[in-house]
Amino acid sequence: MEPNYDFSRTLSLLRRERGVSQRSAAKDLGISQALLSHYENGAREPGLAFVRKACDYYHVSADFLLGRSMSRDGTTIIEPEELYDASAEKGNVLRGSISAMLSKKLLVNSLDLLFGLLGKMGSKAVITAAADYLGDAVYKVFRHLYRASGTQNEGFFSIDSNHFLAGCTDADMVYSEADYLAALTQYGKERGKEAFPPMNNDALYESYPQACQSLLQIVHTTGERVNKALEARKK
Repeated sequence: MEPNYDFSRTLSLLRRERGVSQRSAAKDLGISQALLSHYENGAREPGLAFVRKACDYYHVSADFLLGRSMSRDGTTIIEPEELYDASAEKGNVLRGSISAMLSKKLLVNSLDLLFGLLGKMGSKAVITAAADYLGDAVYKVFRHLYRASGTQNEGFFSIDSNHFLAGCTDADMVYSEADYLAALTQYGKERGKEAFPPMNNDALYESYPQACQSLLQIVHTTGERVNKALEARKK
């Protein structure tokens, strides 16, 4: 049986989020520090009794601890209708595609949360760089769709097709990401780390109780996709 790396990673993150040492957590959980270390690095898997005790200790569901849900109370996203829609066009149904509607809600809700956090920071440089980066992504998705339709007239776009295909938009994304990182670093230097809004699970759920689930879903699925690609390269 393959080890559950979601469990070991979550167990470790929950302890760090709580701000307790491995020794202290092990004592509270009634096991040795060495055994807790094995659980946290995936070397060993615990029994049901420990899972129940850890759920009570960290105030999470077993599904969350085992990586089966991104919500601490164990709820999962099943149907797109269950997701809160942060967009103003709540009556705009993407007819014929549940997948499109679900993806739209996940992204709209996540962006609503993201820019809510950036807005709390109040840094124009950070917000502008983030918007530029995401704007490039939207531009690329739409333009590739436009080209794939067979339309030859690309006068609609100010970037000529040769420059686009050569990767000029990709380059702008790299520069925008660099600007974003630089702006975040400068913000931290000028105002201190405490000026950043809290971003642990409890804080996000408290400030964004509906949109938070969408962001965590994207974090989870993206992580799974990237890790699978990395594992495939190793084979």
